[in-house]
Amino acid sequence: MLKRRFFLLLMILCVASAISLQARQKFTLVIDAGHGGDDGGAAGAKTKEKNLTLRYALAFGAMVERNCPDVKVIYTRKTDRFVELWQRAEIANKNKADLFISVHINALPKGKTARGFQTYTLGRGRHTGTGFIENLEVAKRENSVILMEANYQQTYHGYDPRMPESDIMFEFIQDVNMENSVELAKYMQKYVCASTGRQDLGAHQDNLAVLRLTSMPGCLVELGFISTRDEEEFMNDKSSTDRYARGMFNAFQAYRRKHDKRGTTTRIEIKEPEKVETPQKPDTLEKQEKPEKQETPIVQETPETTVRKPDQPEPDQPEKTAPQAEEAELVFKVQFLTSDRHLPAGSKAFKGLDDVDAYKENGIWKYTVGASADYSAIYRLRKEVIGKFPQAFIIAFRGGERVNTTAAYQEYKNKKKQK
Repeated sequence: MLKRRFFLLLMILCVASAISLQARQKFTLVIDAGHGGDDGGAAGAKTKEKNLTLRYALAFGAMVERNCPDVKVIYTRKTDRFVELWQRAEIANKNKADLFISVHINALPKGKTARGFQTYTLGRGRHTGTGFIENLEVAKRENSVILMEANYQQTYHGYDPRMPESDIMFEFIQDVNMENSVELAKYMQKYVCASTGRQDLGAHQDNLAVLRLTSMPGCLVELGFISTRDEEEFMNDKSSTDRYARGMFNAFQAYRRKHDKRGTTTRIEIKEPEKVETPQKPDTLEKQEKPEKQETPIVQETPETTVRKPDQPEPDQPEKTAPQAEEAELVFKVQFLTSDRHLPAGSKAFKGLDDVDAYKENGIWKYTVGASADYSAIYRLRKEVIGKFPQAFIIAFRGGERVNTTAAYQEYKNKKKQK
């Protein structure tokens, strides 16, 4: 009898452990509905931002829950209540979220009109300071408890607060977060605009507090302009709820397909959106203000890249790089700028940086400075570059081909240990 009880207890413990392990392995998504309670946000002719953000955050979350049983969805609020910005970030940090998405509605002062969908990630914007650098310091302070958890080395790619190189490692982690956030923003622009028919106002960077305080990749979406009457009406239409939710869901799944191999990534088909006509009389047509287009680092890991000096003309056909050789040495560089056009050597856009290299990836020109097999040397160079380009980050090449920076850094560390 005693043996049977012991066996039953053992089975219960095994099942509980398996369930606990499965729960820990789930991808965690935190969805933040902007504003709430006494903070109504921007106001339109008949609605407030706080109500629209809650509607769309819940709709997006419900779609993820229905279609992705392997994803844990957490909301910063599910009712009309006020939540401090730091509390929103704390919810994501405490739950060790894999991704953070904040939903907002745009607005302009009275008399000005704009239409379209935007996505923001952390960085230096037109009107703000070095948000990325501040995020690094805040994350190091706010996440001290997380770094002491049992599996912190796996979660933070080998980060050890007791090692002298800990600052280098944490800054590297923040670089990866920024890369992934910008990639997520691109997916949001692609899929939400396709689903809703909204104008694509692009992905931008800015020093947004709710993003600055989080320690994982994330973005803030601006669904439309509540101050523009026809956009407010569109966002209040019942059919729009499904359109926005589908767009955000497909963007989320596109991101997971690349960065999360733990579960399924179903894609929901998007119906062709109806074109929304906004006729206005010529004599009353208001000038539409569009956000200034910013050049932001858009990074994707691809097997082929073309590396060229800025003063070399763009070839008619992309040059194929030589096959990667196992004996080729790793080279680290600092990427500081991207552009959809080829910039000449000595361009003012480089802000005085010398020996600038460029490579083309997915139709985008990307500019780098420095080249060394010593990661520490490139780390120190980046410290200098961020004075002019706060969004600068470290990338890696082998034999002229772009390689995964995480794997390259780990290889660099292993080689140092062997010496």
